[in-house]
Amino acid sequence: MPKEATPLVPALQSYWLWLHVSVTLFGEAFFAIAFITSIMYLVADSKEKKGIKSGLSSEKLDSVSYRCIAVGFPLFTLGGLVFGMVWAYYAWGRFWSWDPKETWSLITWFFFALYLHTRIVMGWKGRRSAIVAIIGFLAALFTYFGVNYILSGLHSYA
Repeated sequence: MPKEATPLVPALQSYWLWLHVSVTLFGEAFFAIAFITSIMYLVADSKEKKGIKSGLSSEKLDSVSYRCIAVGFPLFTLGGLVFGMVWAYYAWGRFWSWDPKETWSLITWFFFALYLHTRIVMGWKGRRSAIVAIIGFLAALFTYFGVNYILSGLHSYA
């Protein structure tokens, strides 16, 4: 990691940077809350199955997780994919380049789309939904950290 600040590369000198990053991170903040409530759901559900009372009901935690993903998904779609593609077009002349960050953002998007699809269309609730939400957030973490430190591509500005 470089220790000294340097001027932004020309591709980063755009208002699309602010829109793309801030809206994406706002959506991922909702995914983080859904991740935490999904873990809490799994703990509360296992306690309830053993007959142990817990402070929060598993149904309430499941509902909070769903609502967070229902809000975070359109924000992530808009910021991570739509604003990112528009910015890429202006910066590099193409909407999509299969850069590792773009690819893993799409994989993350598919996990949360799967969550919403199985929840709304197939009626999944509870444990299965919590597991999909947890895997989706782990994909988001890999997109944010793993791709930056392990893979290289257009999003590697160092």
